[in-house]
Amino acid sequence: MTTTWTDADPSAFLANVTPAGRRRDAQVLLDLMREVTGLEPKMFGPSIVGFGEYAYQYASGHRGTAPAAGFSPRKAATVVYLADGLRAHASALAKLGPHTAGTGCLYIKDLTKVDLDVLTGIVRASLKTLTAGTYGKRAHEG
Repeated sequence: MTTTWTDADPSAFLANVTPAGRRRDAQVLLDLMREVTGLEPKMFGPSIVGFGEYAYQYASGHRGTAPAAGFSPRKAATVVYLADGLRAHASALAKLGPHTAGTGCLYIKDLTKVDLDVLTGIVRASLKTLTAGTYGKRAHEG
């Protein structure tokens, strides 16, 4: 099943996020990503708050679209999606503060403990890369 844009209301989704600290972090990220992208949020699938869209096409020929910036407030941690891969942001991530990482996912347990200016720069740089044209890499190649 392919994840797609929905008509669900991001504000209603975020109002039901638990625990309260995760809901607080989600509101901060909502404002941060609105500012960075200049766009309003839309739901991508049932749990990803996305901003803008980028086109991708892999060497295999597989192509599609996905949020150019986005996050998901999960119970264990908030996920910030960086489809250009975390390696592209290694020096900034070293200055971010407490986080864990997957290939294209940045996991933050408490947004009050990270440097929001650094996070803003990471999101801005990722957005610029992803929206410069059709993106041809997978996150692990970034």
